[in-house]
Amino acid sequence: MDPIETQVAVVGAGAAGLYAALCAAREGARVALVSATPLAGSSSWWAQGGLAAAMADDDSPACHLADTIAAGRGAVRESAARVLCDEAPGAVGDLTALGVRFDADRYGCLALGLEGGHSKRRVVHAGGAATGRRLVRQLSALVAEHPRIDVLEGRRAVALLVAGGRCQGLCLLDGAMIVAGAVVLATGGAAAMWARTTNPAGAVGGGLLLASAAGAALADLEFVQFHPTAVAAPNGADGFLVTEAVRGEGALLLGASGERFVDELAPRDEVALAVQYEMALTGAPSVGLDMRDVNPALFPNVVSALRRAGIDPERELVPVAPAAHYMMGGIATDLNGRATLPGLYAVGECSCTGLHGANRLASNSLSECFVFGARAARSALAEPGADPGAAREEYAARLPAPPTPSPESREALWRAAGLERDGDGLRSLTEDPHPLVRLIASSALVRTESRGAHQRRDFPRLDRDLDGVHVTVADRTAPTLERGS
Repeated sequence: MDPIETQVAVVGAGAAGLYAALCAAREGARVALVSATPLAGSSSWWAQGGLAAAMADDDSPACHLADTIAAGRGAVRESAARVLCDEAPGAVGDLTALGVRFDADRYGCLALGLEGGHSKRRVVHAGGAATGRRLVRQLSALVAEHPRIDVLEGRRAVALLVAGGRCQGLCLLDGAMIVAGAVVLATGGAAAMWARTTNPAGAVGGGLLLASAAGAALADLEFVQFHPTAVAAPNGADGFLVTEAVRGEGALLLGASGERFVDELAPRDEVALAVQYEMALTGAPSVGLDMRDVNPALFPNVVSALRRAGIDPERELVPVAPAAHYMMGGIATDLNGRATLPGLYAVGECSCTGLHGANRLASNSLSECFVFGARAARSALAEPGADPGAAREEYAARLPAPPTPSPESREALWRAAGLERDGDGLRSLTEDPHPLVRLIASSALVRTESRGAHQRRDFPRLDRDLDGVHVTVADRTAPTLERGS
């Protein structure tokens, strides 16, 4: 079939991909948006958290930056965090102008939530815990109607086209070829690689493998965040994430004795480890999340989902335990989303600017989608046009589609690269059939310390010599330690 030629190709229709496509189109570019699912069917649809932005009178980007750096456990790339904190309020304003209705108080001001690791109320929500749904629904409608955006739904990218030392397009599973001056990957994360996860089944790092196979570097794959409050019950709700915002409104975590055992609003790595230790101490399969004093009207979708599973959070404790939730690592990029392969960009959870360090601050991820989605779109417009002839030659030698992890690989990751890991377990993963499992394990082996979401039983101490140091790895090369800027 004839190739599709466009200025910018965006792969992924979550919050980052939709917004990047809109930003490029609003600047006059022709955009092809590739989505494996129908619009409004992405992982972002399920996002319960909001956008972290310093919007209150008693808050500031500097305060937001300090909280981000503190949560990241000495591994945050400060330049990336500063960009996010400075530009997040503007992203909220632009989304409002695009028709997203954020929650407001009775005076018409933004209703700002408090979440773990934040020193101020600065989390902007839409529909309580339905923020992702509201955002994706509105942005999907705008994308579908935009005259300069061609939407290719139900189409899956299987390889990037690299010619003349730069990315010049991509191949789709159905045999189609897209030739583009710039490709923006917004394919989401990889937390569904772990057997116990809050993520939908498709979040298995496909975009990371596309980039790696094309020669782009990945970074910080050892940093995978485990959310402390995923439902632990064999009733259809297992793995359902109960948003951190309920703890911001007073929900408590209780052990088997009925007593609190952790500061519920500490950063996620601390809370998740405390939950795991409490479970190990008592032999219980979960701890109790006490939402009985939380106003259910603030979280209607959470309460209704729990009730459908036979759990009444107004009358009983919700059984919860940690689950893989968010990958801080991904395709290594600069502050404009550029990957190490010219012509290739990455935004959202599939990217790694170093913003999150070793432990993501709650609700920085949605803000990241919009701040860096806009930056990547602007930068992509400056890329030279693709060479269709060169792209066709590369197309003839395209690679097979990224593999899907087997149940055995997912169980192995959960067992050997969960909240705690050690050298023996990680070395066993380097022989796994799945390439991303091997890359995660090799990255984790290089970081011989415990920091944030990366806890090694054989190296239990923090190594200050590794402050600001990131593990980078490319396909078929050994991981290296690099100091961030």
